[in-house]
Amino acid sequence: MKQLIWCLLLFMLIGGTAYAENSLSSGTQLDRGFILDNVLHHQERGDIHFSLYVPDSYDPNQPVPLYIALPGWEGLYFQGVGYDLKWETLPFEARKLYPNMIIASAQLNDWGMTSALDTIALTEYLIEAYSIDTNHVYLSGLSGGGETGSLVMGLRPDLYAAYLMVASQWDGDLTALAAAKVPVCMTIGEDDSYYGSISLKTAYQTLYELYREQGLTDQAIDEILILNVKQAEWFESYGYTDQHMGAVSLSYDEQMLLWVFSKVKGE
Repeated sequence: MKQLIWCLLLFMLIGGTAYAENSLSSGTQLDRGFILDNVLHHQERGDIHFSLYVPDSYDPNQPVPLYIALPGWEGLYFQGVGYDLKWETLPFEARKLYPNMIIASAQLNDWGMTSALDTIALTEYLIEAYSIDTNHVYLSGLSGGGETGSLVMGLRPDLYAAYLMVASQWDGDLTALAAAKVPVCMTIGEDDSYYGSISLKTAYQTLYELYREQGLTDQAIDEILILNVKQAEWFESYGYTDQHMGAVSLSYDEQMLLWVFSKVKGE
């Protein structure tokens, strides 16, 4: 309830015209601590819908980490308010490990450039609207959301401390990402039924070679780039035979999440 009060207070304070060009309509529905259907009315991007968790401990005088999750199919806005949280587990698993982090789950409109630019706009807005430690801003993308996230990494990698890509394919500019050296963890099933694993393996190898061309050692590369390919046994242990349908189970890899959220921008 406290986080709902925070959002309502923020909306009253901004009076619909804060930050000169943007305004916020706060949602009123709650789902397991997340406020659903907040709407950022962005002067350039239009309406951007998202669910938001603000911890009860939030103090605007104490900067906190920010994590933005991009859902896959059945999580887009046209598919229903709150459907981003109905099927996916990453925001909840991250909150278990880091309960003091502000978490936004975006309900975007596609998996392409439109949503990539909306993600950037949402990230920038939340950094302004809340007291955010900008060295600890994280992004994840599951399935189609992973494609969107990869585009974001090719456009504004400077905004983020690390990116987690789950069961997807890389569509963004790897050269721009390599120049920024933002840590990335890619994870997928060996026999993912939608994407397969070859595309992500190829992206990993391409990025690895770009880092070698920069003179980075294998050890240094391993500090900022991980490819985590799960075998059938992983998914079967969670009751899945289809590895893409079972991609939500990848969020239960605690060591992977700890690696991502331990990264600090610039280090």
